Amino acid sequence: MQDSSEKKINLFRFIFSKKFLFNFVLTVVILGILFFALVQLLKVYTHHGKEYIVPNFLGMTMSEVDSMDYTPIYDFFVIDSLYDENNKKGAIVMQEPVPGSKVKKGRNIYVTIVASMPETVIMPDLRDLTLRQAINILESNKLKAGKLIYEPSFDKNAVLEQLFHGDTIAPGDSLVKGSLIDLVIGSGDRKYKIPIPFLIGKTREEAIYDLNIASFNLGNEFYMDSITDEHARVFMQDPIWDSDLPYYPGDSIHLWFKSDELFDFDAYLQTFLPDSLRTDSLSNDSLMNF
Repeated sequence: MQDSSEKKINLFRFIFSKKFLFNFVLTVVILGILFFALVQLLKVYTHHGKEYIVPNFLGMTMSEVDSMDYTPIYDFFVIDSLYDENNKKGAIVMQEPVPGSKVKKGRNIYVTIVASMPETVIMPDLRDLTLRQAINILESNKLKAGKLIYEPSFDKNAVLEQLFHGDTIAPGDSLVKGSLIDLVIGSGDRKYKIPIPFLIGKTREEAIYDLNIASFNLGNEFYMDSITDEHARVFMQDPIWDSDLPYYPGDSIHLWFKSDELFDFDAYLQTFLPDSLRTDSLSNDSLMNF
């Protein structure tokens, strides 16, 4: 027992000795200095606290960007290209991160540029397909249905001929992406009335697709807010969907558009619900008053 007590006393004296306390404090100080130095090195390596505002590169070519000496700060990657005849070849039309973003040095900037040549696609064979099948195949091949031309034929609602700029286009021919293909459709042994689709609130692409599927052509277009982008939605159509007059395949439907940023289409569409639909009040004149 006495030896144990003496060991405890000696240990206590050692812990509180000047030599041990000095070495302990010195170790803590050294570790603190090393930790502080490590943190500072990490800050330098990661450019901590130093951010750059991403410039607006839209409209510039990559050669113009290189000449402005941005390469030491950013790494540029061209991830896509698209054809746009309204912009100069090679111009940047999209960038990520967007202009004004705060980033660190060395950040990757991903850009989409204007292709020097339009993208081409292959014309499919639409003959003998139904109108719906033909339109869907055109869209899947990055082409669009143009004018629907109905001709008497026993093969009702089938594609008789495919045209491009008025001439027959053969399957396998190359076309510019987005080209309009006119379709000659069989009308059967007699002309038949068809219902008019409800197009209010739809985008232009949605409305054209629904028109074509219903066997109608797009007529005149009117933009009431001078908005022709993705915010344009159908505000009015002529003829209206519940017209008493007979309409036939190949007839045209005229559309008026408003911007969904400037007009509340959700509230507007509520007025067309069955319990609030007042056919007599939805004439063209009354719609123009909105």
